[in-house]
Amino acid sequence: MTDAIPQIALKPLTWTPHLPPVEIEDATPRQLEAMKVTPSAKKVSPYVRTLAHDPDSYVARTMLFNAIMYAEGGLNRADRELGALGASLVNGCRYCANVHARQHARLKGAETISALFAGRGDALPPRDGAIMAFAEALTATPPTAGETHVAALRETGMDDAEIQDLIHSIAIFGWANRLMHPLGHSD
Repeated sequence: MTDAIPQIALKPLTWTPHLPPVEIEDATPRQLEAMKVTPSAKKVSPYVRTLAHDPDSYVARTMLFNAIMYAEGGLNRADRELGALGASLVNGCRYCANVHARQHARLKGAETISALFAGRGDALPPRDGAIMAFAEALTATPPTAGETHVAALRETGMDDAEIQDLIHSIAIFGWANRLMHPLGHSD
């Protein structure tokens, strides 16, 4: 990485639902139980409380999300976050892009995120560049990802199990962004 790439400080965005979220003090026992599947490091956000209106679908969504994004072993967490960032950028989900950019920077340093936000995709390390190219191609409508993308990932040392993990992290955000958009907006 070059020192010419500016370091960025991304401030968290606020997500505001279109409909009132479940208030903890008014939640049903089933809604309260459902909200317990939220990762322990996370607060029960307005987004979680909005999804908790349908506790069964919230639990199914969150169990899948947790299994993909917080799995032990396989693809490292920073690469999962970068895949999610790529999907969120393509989908125009500013909130998720902000969250995943901050997580990636926290886990791996700000150089890649600084390069991306400065429009310097050409300055990315090879692995990060391959992940972003794959995420963008896989998220495009219709998807344009192909063997050249997979070959580029393999050239950076990624094995088939890690590529599968990357596909999962990109795909869940292809879906999650589209769930978040109609439910609210970010500021």
